[in-house]
Amino acid sequence: MSRLPLSFIVPDASQFARALGQSLKTRHAEGAAEPPGHVEVLNLIARALGHRNFQAMQASRTLPALPLAEEDQPPPLPLSDNARKALMQFDSRGRLIRWPNKFSVQKLAMWVLWTLFDSQRVYTEREVNEILKAANAFGDHVTLRRELINHHLLTRKSDCSEYRKLPARPDDEIRALIGAWRSVRRTRQPRVPRPAAAA
Repeated sequence: MSRLPLSFIVPDASQFARALGQSLKTRHAEGAAEPPGHVEVLNLIARALGHRNFQAMQASRTLPALPLAEEDQPPPLPLSDNARKALMQFDSRGRLIRWPNKFSVQKLAMWVLWTLFDSQRVYTEREVNEILKAANAFGDHVTLRRELINHHLLTRKSDCSEYRKLPARPDDEIRALIGAWRSVRRTRQPRVPRPAAAA
């Protein structure tokens, strides 16, 4: 098996652990005497994340490009006035701190929230709510959920049982905003002090 990096996000650690534990119990109940090999472990992890197997998980993900050297980094895209206003609606933790008054700024803010979802998975309404509760500081995840649907960035079943991120192509203005938002989050994240080494 080739040694390729593959990153993934576990949106609900408890649900992931339950699914993985259930797979291991099923395997044990079917009479497996030996611990699973590395390929089987990869498949168990992939299934716990909702994929058919590890190969399907790999195929559904775009591997991140290797980071460019600093001198090779493209210059950041300039922010438009609306993008700058949208960026000011987020705090240093990347949370939306107020619902923007201007529609064009609201629309840009929705694109930032769109980046918090994984296009390869299906979400329950509860999972969408948890993501949006963590992503705003004014306590109105319901409005954000509705607006993501209205802006055609998320879709849902008519009974609200399943939500999916819609594929979309951000234009230059949106890409500049998302890049600036990510940069602000990276540079303003509080540093966790390391424990002092034992003498």
